[in-house]
Amino acid sequence: MTTEPSRPSGRPTPSDPSVTARMSRQARRDTAPEVALRRELHRRGLRFRVDWPLPRMPRRRADIAFTRSHVAVFVDGCFWHSCPEHRTAPAANSAWWATKLDTNVRRDQATNEHLAALGWTVLRFWEHEDPLLAADAVAAAVRPPAAIGHPSGRGGCHETPPPATKVTSSTETATDRIQ
Repeated sequence: MTTEPSRPSGRPTPSDPSVTARMSRQARRDTAPEVALRRELHRRGLRFRVDWPLPRMPRRRADIAFTRSHVAVFVDGCFWHSCPEHRTAPAANSAWWATKLDTNVRRDQATNEHLAALGWTVLRFWEHEDPLLAADAVAAAVRPPAAIGHPSGRGGCHETPPPATKVTSSTETATDRIQ
């Protein structure tokens, strides 16, 4: 077994300069799936924080946060978070990438557990999931049925309840990931 060379930072030597350039341009926030979900949530009248720092977790941020209802939403990229349907294993520097991607998954789990311990609801969606179905799940978590028409105005006294939505396997997958 050969050991892959690495630089002082612990990262492996890039196999191809074009790959390095592409990876360095990868957006950390405001990805197309995240923006599509935010647009739909905003269209539904939901207001939220974007790229919100997580409480007592330095260097970790929620893609979307509803601070009053304690709901944190993450739109996970299939490659970076090892989607069971679309994950790939890079051939170059494979050992380093396997460790890196496994660390990302473990970090996601630790984040979920930390937020749950603080009383937050954590919703995670894959980038390939339908933003309308994701928005349905988020709206249900942010505006539970009991809050609609609540005298506090949180649910809006004169709002009609949102139409019932059929739970699909895509939404069930996202919900299962929370637990």
